[in-house]
Parts: sequence; structure tokens; C-alpha cells
Amino acid sequence: MELTAMEPRRHSMTALFIDGEYAVSVDTETLLQAGWKLGRDITDEELHELLQKSDTHRASEKALYLLEHRSHSKKELADKIARTVSREAAEAAAQKMVDLGLVDDDDFAQRFARELYRKGWAKRRVCYELSRKGIAPEMAEQAAEENEPDAQEAVLAVLRKKYRDLSDEKVRRRACAALQRLGYGYDDIRAAMHRYSTNEDEWDG
Repeated sequence: MELTAMEPRRHSMTALFIDGEYAVSVDTETLLQAGWKLGRDITDEELHELLQKSDTHRASEKALYLLEHRSHSKKELADKIARTVSREAAEAAAQKMVDLGLVDDDDFAQRFARELYRKGWAKRRVCYELSRKGIAPEMAEQAAEENEPDAQEAVLAVLRKKYRDLSDEKVRRRACAALQRLGYGYDDIRAAMHRYSTNEDEWDG
């Protein structure tokens, strides 16, 4: 097989044409490091190796880019990287970030749990969201438990912020439904609503 053309593409990619036909697109930096020139005879093994190196480089670059913006769990990071490269390269890049100390699931779980509690979410919902990020069940439970505020106090905070007047039955039902979506149990909601209603003058002050 002969490399007959190389054409630049978007996102720092280069399209390779073999025997006059488009074959693959690879990372431009990886291609430059390989030193391939027009007219080169290429074997299937060499092309496969170049693709693997390209995927590895792109996966690492993507991982660093994502981590510059915010922390990620290992699974979340791998899932995002896998949208643009092979799953194998994505998993390897995520593991590399773990090895470098740039990804720590335990630290991520603690930070994310605190963030969700600040939004008013209940422990049950926090555990669910942590699991969606790929946090192991035991780690998710621990992070949720260690950072959990008092459930009734948390419900009161939500009521104070979003539902000033609970004398309207429609408002009460809407508030109850919203709190249940946040993961709170009915008993905690009912008790907090009672406290809120009987101390509205205090809250207003």
C-alpha cells in the first residue's frame, strides 16, 4: 500500500489517502512524530500501530482538556473521551490520569456530594447521582452519609427559598412533589412543612 496523499482536517487531524483513496484520519502531531512521507509503502500493521498511537495521544489530550474545566470521576472521564476515540484508548487515558493523581474518585465523590446537598438534594438522590457518575456503591454511600445535612433542616431551607406561602394547597402540593423529586421522604417533608407553617413569622423575620 502506498501513501499517496495527506490532507489537513479540522481538530488537528490529517486525512491519509492510500493508493489514491481515503483510508483514515489520524492526529497530526502523531503523524509528524511518525515521520511518514508521501510515496511511503505502508503495511497493515504499521497503519494499525499509527492509529493506536493517534488514539492514545488524542485521548490524553482530551482528558487533560476536560480536567482543566472541572473534576471528573474515572468512569465519567472515560465515557466522555470515548465519544471521540476508541473505548480502549479512553479507558487507558482515564487510568493514566488516575495514576498521575489528577483523578480521584473518593475526592470527587466527597466534593460532588457536598455540591448536590447545597442544591437541596436528599441523600437518596445524591447516592443515585454519584452512581451515575461511576462511583462505586460503597464509596457513594459513604460520601453521601458523611456530608448529609439534617433532612428536615434541608427541606426547610428549600421551602424558605422557593415556597414562601404554604397556605395555598396548590403551592403545598407543588412543593411536596418537588421535594420528592429531590429525594426526600414524605415523613420528612410533612414534618418540615408543619414546622415551616407554624414558624412562618420567624422565617419571614
